[in-house]
Amino acid sequence: MYRILYLVGIGFSPLLTSSNLVSVFSLPFPLPQLQMKREGELDKVLSWANIYPCAHQLWMGNFISFLNIYDPDYTKVVYSRGDPKAMDIYSFFLPWTGKGLVLLDGPKWFQHWKLLMPAFHSEVLKPYVDLFVESTKAMVDKWDKNIQKDKCVNIYPDVGHMTLVSLIKCIFGRSSKSHVQRYHQAIGELTLLMQERLAIFQYHNDFFYYWFTLHVWKFLQACKIAHDHTDKVIRARKAALKEEEEQEKIQEKKCLDFLDILLGAGDENRNKLSDADSWGEVDTFMFEGHDTTASGISWFLYCMALYPEHQQLCRQEVQDILGNCDAIQWEDLGKMTYLTMCIKGSFRLYPPVPQVYCQLSKPVTFMDGRSLPEGSLVSLHIYALHRNPALWDKPEVFDPQCFSSENSSTRHPYAFIPFSAGPRNCIGQQFAMTEMKVVTALCLLHFEFSLEPSRPSIKWLQLVLGYQNGM
Repeated sequence: MYRILYLVGIGFSPLLTSSNLVSVFSLPFPLPQLQMKREGELDKVLSWANIYPCAHQLWMGNFISFLNIYDPDYTKVVYSRGDPKAMDIYSFFLPWTGKGLVLLDGPKWFQHWKLLMPAFHSEVLKPYVDLFVESTKAMVDKWDKNIQKDKCVNIYPDVGHMTLVSLIKCIFGRSSKSHVQRYHQAIGELTLLMQERLAIFQYHNDFFYYWFTLHVWKFLQACKIAHDHTDKVIRARKAALKEEEEQEKIQEKKCLDFLDILLGAGDENRNKLSDADSWGEVDTFMFEGHDTTASGISWFLYCMALYPEHQQLCRQEVQDILGNCDAIQWEDLGKMTYLTMCIKGSFRLYPPVPQVYCQLSKPVTFMDGRSLPEGSLVSLHIYALHRNPALWDKPEVFDPQCFSSENSSTRHPYAFIPFSAGPRNCIGQQFAMTEMKVVTALCLLHFEFSLEPSRPSIKWLQLVLGYQNGM
């Protein structure tokens, strides 16, 4: 069982040096370090949010402190600026993902952002619908066979595998079944190892982690599996691009994959991404694009099982749109209004990434006069923001009507941010929503979902919002 040590309100922080802020955001007296089970951490933050309406100070270990915010006005002040990610937290990902868009900052981040934006244009995403349908049908067929033997199916592993298969097709344009399984195991191992490293303070020290833990061998081996595949495919594709005939084939392709666009992208000075840059962006997209979507799909189906009346309304909408056909076209997705509202409803209660961190590049003053100095770490707690009783009438209730056009138009723009917020929000959110709609629509078309009473799903905070006991 992983545990994280929090010290709340200790009265001194090397980062939060303003006496005004420390007195406001700390508890009135020191507390011992709290050992919290991972499954109870999210609810613990909610209890603190009830005491401190906008934000509070937290410690990770004994030396890393940050301000935990869950108020839309506070969020707007910080996340509308585009401050870089908090490398005290995210530097652990460097050996795995390299410096992709998530970890870059400054002019290089902007350069990569401009080069990558075309990869997520709607015209590029349209052909991906067929890939999502193909992968989903394979998963549905597997479930069909399984429920003939046992009506209880743990959906999360299959959803994770399906999103990975889809992502490999979208990135590389091909899929090797044996390699997908090996890669999926490596990504799962890396995810757990990274969460463990974040949770155990001693592991934050590179020297200690790389020389005195057994975990490092698993970590390095899993990194090698991920990197070898990425490097092999990039080299092969670049070699092929040198041939004129191959370039003509790519230009004529109806479905450009992510790697086609990545290797062909250039700025106004015709500068292209280096091999290291391409490797970093592919591995970043691999992590960001499958585990988060798998979490979102799984928790959506959990909500459908928990609220059968909404499940039936979604199913009826999909049936009305598709008729007797189970093939989905791009144009169909825009008609799935109630399904989209329910997806957003599940995102509100169960955001795939419950918490993100940034480091202030310059001081900030909030609207109430409180301030933070340059270098402060700020955590945007999306989970707590989405359950803030000041923003939502029934914060703990699944209510798709919150996302009707009427209700959405009057909501604070930073009250609902499942893909983060500001200029550094998720570049792939349209990709994720497209896949979410295709997968969930087909799942509801083929199955009626209900919960297994003997195996309740318990929220489990990993790098994404996971579960215990199966789902």
